[in-house]
Amino acid sequence: MVLNYIWIAFFVVAFVIGLIQLLFFGNYDVFPAMMDSTFASSKTAFEISLGLTGVLSLWLGIMKIGEKGGVVNVLARLLSPVFCKLFPDIPKGHPVTGSIFMNIAANMLGLDNAATPLGLKAMEQLQELNTKKDTATNPMIMFLVLNTSGLTLIPVSIMVYRAQMGAAQPTDIFVPILLATFFSTLAGIIATSLYQRINLINRTMLLTLGGASVLVAAVIWGFSRMSKEEVDIVSTTTANILLMTIIVGFILAGVRKKVNVYDAFIEGAKDGFQTAVRIIPYLVAILVGIGVFRASGAMDWLIGGVKWTVEAVGGNTEFVGALPTALMKPLSGSGARGMMVDAMTTYGADSFVGRLSCIFQGSTDTTFYVLAVYFGSVGVRYTRHAVACGLLADLAGIIAAIAICYLFFN
Repeated sequence: MVLNYIWIAFFVVAFVIGLIQLLFFGNYDVFPAMMDSTFASSKTAFEISLGLTGVLSLWLGIMKIGEKGGVVNVLARLLSPVFCKLFPDIPKGHPVTGSIFMNIAANMLGLDNAATPLGLKAMEQLQELNTKKDTATNPMIMFLVLNTSGLTLIPVSIMVYRAQMGAAQPTDIFVPILLATFFSTLAGIIATSLYQRINLINRTMLLTLGGASVLVAAVIWGFSRMSKEEVDIVSTTTANILLMTIIVGFILAGVRKKVNVYDAFIEGAKDGFQTAVRIIPYLVAILVGIGVFRASGAMDWLIGGVKWTVEAVGGNTEFVGALPTALMKPLSGSGARGMMVDAMTTYGADSFVGRLSCIFQGSTDTTFYVLAVYFGSVGVRYTRHAVACGLLADLAGIIAAIAICYLFFN
């Protein structure tokens, strides 16, 4: 529903701005440019979707091997001690614990197709524990904030889009996204814990969150002492080594479980082809809307207004061009994806704005969409502090993404 209103707004605002440009500034080219953009954007959307097929099939095939090889189960066991502290209201040994672990682990691996059914199952089990069926419980809110904070180990789709848009090193945003999504998740956990009065000052949480924070601080400190050329080399090399390790590790996990890794790969690759075809109409719709909005001059007015404001307070304005992706992400995943593609098309995949838009896309999840789907599936109407905590996590992810992008790519 939100995306419906946003899509309508693109065309209505573009039409109004176009009339203003024509009547008050004598710009007779604005409406031809808007119509040309509809054809160009439609063609771009189809070409991107078609080009995604191969790489998407590759990665979803690898993910299917990892899924069948038990990697998700291993992650669930590793996360068990931490999650017991974050969900103190869930009875020990309750089946929902396993569903929550599996959902978070699948999300971390980028297994969206597996994560959503597991998440809906977890919400149904949490609703069984709920004494007020129309009101969100503390465990429900913590669970959804962990989802909306976007903790992902492998941002496959973003790397695929970068490859399709001609990035020299599609994986160069791998480490920055890991760092940005860490801050988003950490902020979400802290905010929700404060609301719910969960004590994070215990051995398990201090070791986990403290250790992760120290590791992230060490990574940032290390990169801050390097030149731009060294940062490019080290981050890209590290990303590629990690990704290759994951591929080989998934295959070996499948072999260990006596999985037919070739058949598992083919099964996942088929999903990749279907996914690439399925997103064509969505990508056409959002890119045409954005294209008309940009051709009318509305996008320039919006970015110009934000840029003027940032300059007025003495800030660096290089990041402003990527802000539409950040502002769209809490509302719509496909909308933000369209903004990301538009930023890479307009500024270049390897530009600062192009890279920052990708980090924005990977640093958080679609807060309102996740809340609507998960709460809606169990009939919860009163969400209490879920929206506030989710948006705080989004804000932390946006701020972290900007700072980290300046560190790595400025």
